[in-house]
Amino acid sequence: MIEISLGKLVLLALVALIVLGPEKLPQAARTAGALVRRLRSGWDSVRAEVERELEIEDLKRTAREAAASAEAAQAEVNNVMRQTREQVATTSAEAKANLADVQKEITQVDAPPKESSHGSV
Repeated sequence: MIEISLGKLVLLALVALIVLGPEKLPQAARTAGALVRRLRSGWDSVRAEVERELEIEDLKRTAREAAASAEAAQAEVNNVMRQTREQVATTSAEAKANLADVQKEITQVDAPPKESSHGSV
């Protein structure tokens, strides 16, 4: 705010005393004090409002960063799930093929031997 040195303050008081006179000076000092209080109060409320707005912007920025981080994590989870599904599908197809081969081999081993078509006497 405005900085007033002690010398300037004394000079201002002397000028006020000469201009207003000793009768009106206390009332003028009270009025000036009230005005200064209102100015400070207004300045403090404006400063507090600006600080709140800055905090809100900071919170919004943090929330945007958290949302972006969450979206990246979700994309990674989706990617891992897709890869896992592909691996399960591939493994399942291989297992089915191996099972079919094993079943075929079992069928061939368990099948009765074929009789020859040459007649017996």
